[in-house]
Amino acid sequence: MESMKPKIAVEYIDNATIIAFTDDKILEDHDIQLLQDSIMSVIEQSEQIKLILDFCNVRFLSSAVLGLLIKVSKKVYERNGLLKLCNINQKIHEIFKITRLTKVFDIYKDIESAIASLSEKN
Repeated sequence: MESMKPKIAVEYIDNATIIAFTDDKILEDHDIQLLQDSIMSVIEQSEQIKLILDFCNVRFLSSAVLGLLIKVSKKVYERNGLLKLCNINQKIHEIFKITRLTKVFDIYKDIESAIASLSEKN
């Protein structure tokens, strides 16, 4: 069986760690588990991480991804960090509204506004 690497890109800008999802669909449990492992690994590399999850490429996701986001959020806050989401397409944003996750997560239009919000907190 071919070993599949999780499809994320990690970038560091200013004081922020940006994880961009590179797939347009995040649907399979196996892929979600790989994403979880990769994201948690990045979080564990720094105390007080300022993490931005960039959904610019994502067009479809399963409800299991919402559970993953809750786990990521919990881990970030346990380490006294900050978590921001950005570039969520309109259809997925509607799911966040319906599930009231817009009240749980700080969601921004783009990376620039998410980064700017990090410095507002300091």
